Amino acid sequence: MLRSKSFVKRTRKGNVVKVVKEHYLRDDIPCSSQACTICEQHSPPVLSRTPRSTMNIKYPHYIIPDTNVFMNQLDIMEHPGIKDVIVLQTVREEVKHLSLPIYNRLNAMLNDSNKRFYMFANEHHRDTYLEKLKDETPNDRNDRAIRVGTQWYSNHLKSQGIETLMLSDDRANREKASATGIRSSSVRNYVEGMKDVPELLDMLAAPKDNSAEKDKIVYEEHKTAAQIANGIKKGSLVQGTLNISQHNVLEGTIYGEMDGEPRTIYILGRKNMNRCIQGDIVAVEILPKDQWKKNTSLAVEDEEDEEKMFGEESLDVNMKDVNGEDNDPDQVGEPTGKIVGVIRKKWRQYCGFIVKKSVHSKAGSTAPENVIFRAIDRRIPGVKIKTTQAHSLLGARIVVAVDSWPVNSVLPMGHFVKTLGSSGDRETETEVLLLEHDVPYQEFSKRVLDDLPVEGDQWVVTEEHLKNENRRDLRHLNVCSIDPPGCTDIDDALHVRPLENGNYEIGVHIADVTYFVKPEQAMNEEAANRGTSVYLVDKRIDMLPSLLGTNLCSLRSNVERLAFSCIWEINEDAEIINVDFAKSVILSKHSFTYEEAQNRIDDERMQDDVTKGIRVLNSIAKKLRQKRIDRGALTLSSPEVRFNLENDSQDPVDVEMKELKETNALVEEFMLLANISVAEKIYSKFPMSAMLRKHSAPPTNNFDTLRKALSEVNISLDVETSKALADSLDKAVLPNDPYFNKLVRIMTTRCMMQAQYFCSGTESEPEFRHYGLATPIYTHFTSPIRRYSDVIVHRLLQASIDPDAVYGQELIDKTKMKELCDVLNHRHRMAQQAGRSSVELYTNMFFKNKVQIEEGRVIRVLKNGFVVLAPKYGIESIVYTSKKPGEPSPFEYNEEHNSLVAGDVVIKMFDTVKVEICVEGDEQGMRQKMRMRLAEPFVEGVSELVTLKRKSSEAQSNDNNDSKQKKVKN
Repeated sequence: MLRSKSFVKRTRKGNVVKVVKEHYLRDDIPCSSQACTICEQHSPPVLSRTPRSTMNIKYPHYIIPDTNVFMNQLDIMEHPGIKDVIVLQTVREEVKHLSLPIYNRLNAMLNDSNKRFYMFANEHHRDTYLEKLKDETPNDRNDRAIRVGTQWYSNHLKSQGIETLMLSDDRANREKASATGIRSSSVRNYVEGMKDVPELLDMLAAPKDNSAEKDKIVYEEHKTAAQIANGIKKGSLVQGTLNISQHNVLEGTIYGEMDGEPRTIYILGRKNMNRCIQGDIVAVEILPKDQWKKNTSLAVEDEEDEEKMFGEESLDVNMKDVNGEDNDPDQVGEPTGKIVGVIRKKWRQYCGFIVKKSVHSKAGSTAPENVIFRAIDRRIPGVKIKTTQAHSLLGARIVVAVDSWPVNSVLPMGHFVKTLGSSGDRETETEVLLLEHDVPYQEFSKRVLDDLPVEGDQWVVTEEHLKNENRRDLRHLNVCSIDPPGCTDIDDALHVRPLENGNYEIGVHIADVTYFVKPEQAMNEEAANRGTSVYLVDKRIDMLPSLLGTNLCSLRSNVERLAFSCIWEINEDAEIINVDFAKSVILSKHSFTYEEAQNRIDDERMQDDVTKGIRVLNSIAKKLRQKRIDRGALTLSSPEVRFNLENDSQDPVDVEMKELKETNALVEEFMLLANISVAEKIYSKFPMSAMLRKHSAPPTNNFDTLRKALSEVNISLDVETSKALADSLDKAVLPNDPYFNKLVRIMTTRCMMQAQYFCSGTESEPEFRHYGLATPIYTHFTSPIRRYSDVIVHRLLQASIDPDAVYGQELIDKTKMKELCDVLNHRHRMAQQAGRSSVELYTNMFFKNKVQIEEGRVIRVLKNGFVVLAPKYGIESIVYTSKKPGEPSPFEYNEEHNSLVAGDVVIKMFDTVKVEICVEGDEQGMRQKMRMRLAEPFVEGVSELVTLKRKSSEAQSNDNNDSKQKKVKN
């Protein structure tokens, strides 16, 4: 059946044209119920022959939820207990329009055969399609379509004894359904009847308003979207991403443009944060200059009492604590503002625990009660949730979603999602850190694995690959790879050979992942979503299935592999004569570790071709590196550690700093060169849609604290250009302090901006520059096994060198490329943070039940403490200058010299101290935290060390034993 609608419209040129839209209606769309005897099922039916009933709905039934159920109660719909659900096409399309992340989660449920969710195309069925009535809103039309769809299913399956229930929290919609004889239920009423799944009650989304405190106003109302857009346009508001300090939960910053200049703007206190959470994109109004931040930051790791509901006055007190009351009116201070609106919420599900003090019911009670949830991430405020299982959740790691944050509620309101496991369990804590950093870690689905070669690990390179794919045969070359020990996902390999003219041919060969991963595949979709492999201390979360990552794509020795090669002609002075790119077949002759390759270079007895080649590569790499440094490339540093794990338990038994060798720099240099060469090539072919990587110059005020501290030791830091900064870092040396230069480089790294992927058509050429590498253009090409950006760059490069290459819209659509860059930037940032959190978890495990005194360096001075880096372990923590945070301290803060003074003891940046390191938790052990206490110099009232207490108690015990023995002798 064909319906058509015609209308006229005026074109841009002023012409009037008639437009006809045709809508095809069918009567053969199946209901997909196994119990149906009427429909002709084109594929196996999805809905069960015997759907469940509940205590409230006593007959077998299918569920048809409306759009708002998916928008507001998605966690309940994802629960394994919810099955046999009909998703109307109307609902699915409305969800897509409202929220793409929720739409993707809905599609995942439709694709999960265990869930038994079926998408019914009601907009194309003759009996369920509806025309919009006159004066009817689109929302009312869609609600009517949902009711009609429910009615059709009820009538269609009546003879089979199966009812259909419309699930809606819209009372008006339910009343209209009831008036026409359609059965309906609210989500709460429905899950209350599912007595076999009691946790569903806890998963109900919290109401949007805080009706218990209607008259209390704690926060300001947010401005409307139109007011925010107008304010940003006029320059009265600044847009940026809220980033809460790791050391102070009441101090946030955004990075945005102020008077045409990029600045860091402080947001101080919960009231000025105005119901925003870490990561939200916000609109900020700059406060008058007399309210700007003028003091050094405090360390505030937690708000005072998790159970206490702060009132308006307390929020003001928090603000004063953060900014201090002794402001110098003549001091300019740092720009400070308040949040007046949210441009985009970045709320997600949070891992954490129930605060024991907030549970007031008697043990064993299952009555619903309001409790407070604390996230593992201290930057997230407490969340109020209602639960019937408070006592059973104590001591467990749980997941909670935030639903709303009304103006009359000090804390946001949310709901329970699921339990992960017991606190302290290594597997549970690892799952927590993966969830906290939004790392997709599920096993690859069958749909993804179906895209792998059917031959499995028996797949081999054949002559067809050379003949039909225009590949170069490079199997005769002395290709080798140099990687960390135990590396199985070998992305890259190198070769060098002398040319007759005295120059060298040097090749970088990268695994040809795009041969296996095609744009239209589910595997490609999964890789794009994962974005990167994630490296934890004890495991790796792969971007691609292991058959590819560690086998068919990995450039292992003595196995023929497909590669994408970048080949230069380079002279003795490391000058590039020309560069060429080609798909190829290689045969790696050796897989070296960095140490093995270094030993080959150093052992003069080794004179084979491969070893000679490594020496040539090393010589050229040093010259390339020097050229980069001369251009202003920075050599920065970070404290990295390696754990030695016990084989059986995987517990850390030792920890050591990572040692870098010359061969690390050798490989790095040629990878950088390949990335630059490829960037130039793809930009020349795709000037509007090339995926590139930039590193912006940091604002000079990022270095203010570091420069001031260095001036105290008569060292200046010139930050005008990357070259000036690099030269200054080379000169930042103290003769009697060998670690000082590395420490300065570590601290300089923290002043840098984050490198980011971007689409070339969205930035001007001067913005392409990579500040740290001192190169005008850069991309990522060399690691396609573990980075999806490199997969895209491989496709761009292939399209750039092959005039017959066929490629899709994804390579030329500027908007889609920008969106992909944003996703990849997020995934890379989260992967880095997950890696650091894994190191922190294992460091805490290493120090569990241990107390050690180690040397440390002061890297930041706060009003009530100082941050110490322990180089041996690469860990840092706050050393408080009082027994407990907030108590009186023997130290006084000297603002002029940014130091802490207690009598003769002065603590300032770069100082060497000795600290006692141990791991402490709260009384339930829910938040394990690395603690450092000052051991040397000893300060009365601060150096209350665990080791001293132990020695004292041991000495007392020995004295008691001696006295007992004397009594026996007498």
